[in-house]
Amino acid sequence: MVKVAIMYDFDKTLCTKNMQEYSLLPLLNIEADIFWKEVSQLSQQDNMDSVLAYMYLLLKKAGENGKNLNRELFRQQGNNIEYYPGVKSYFSRINEFAKNMHIELQHYIISSGTKEIIEGCDIFPYFHRVFASEFHYNKQGVADWPAVAINYTGKTQFLFRINKNCLDIFDNTTINAYTTQRDIPFNRMIYIGDGFTDVPCMQLVKQNNGYSIAVHTAESQTHQKLLEDKRVNFVAEANYLSNSQLDSILKSILTKISAEERLQQYQII
Repeated sequence: MVKVAIMYDFDKTLCTKNMQEYSLLPLLNIEADIFWKEVSQLSQQDNMDSVLAYMYLLLKKAGENGKNLNRELFRQQGNNIEYYPGVKSYFSRINEFAKNMHIELQHYIISSGTKEIIEGCDIFPYFHRVFASEFHYNKQGVADWPAVAINYTGKTQFLFRINKNCLDIFDNTTINAYTTQRDIPFNRMIYIGDGFTDVPCMQLVKQNNGYSIAVHTAESQTHQKLLEDKRVNFVAEANYLSNSQLDSILKSILTKISAEERLQQYQII
């Protein structure tokens, strides 16, 4: 069987808004709009990476509200995530389709969101690996410092980690080593994201003969420019139901990859 990787952003790609907005920010008595405005202000004021700024503010706000942010509290917030149509049944369906195409399908998350919240989601077991921003915890198990912060351009390193099967964050040796052997070549990669913050990943995959898909809601169809600028291969509504446009695009890509791999067997001398 041939390996294929589908990589997803999380916020507004699989779920309907930023994951912290469903229950974590309300738990800390913070309005979402005010919080993200403060993140933007802090980032500009202190010339600070926006992902580090949101992680810092979560810790600060938690302290002001007398809350200890531990791993279990974060994971509990995953129970409140609202997904786009079809997401919960999508993974088992697309895995079965891929299996019939003689494809070993691996799913990855590459997100600037909070990894610990994703760990609490009921779809978490479907992912081969989740790359997302993550906290360090002190001896009492309370979040006290960012352990991993993934910003928009930083996401691209994880494409190469998947490409080389170098999946541990601390491993800087394998990821930088030259090799002609790639576990999953870019032409067997599919990246799904919701917009301009995913452009570095979508464009990198597309330029290396992989497939990039920009998803949008039914109400907001603003991604046509990404297609016109040739930054993505496809644009589709964020609807993961069977026989939706997105579902059909993904199945067509997998069918094409499977056919190309079978044909290549006849070209080997």
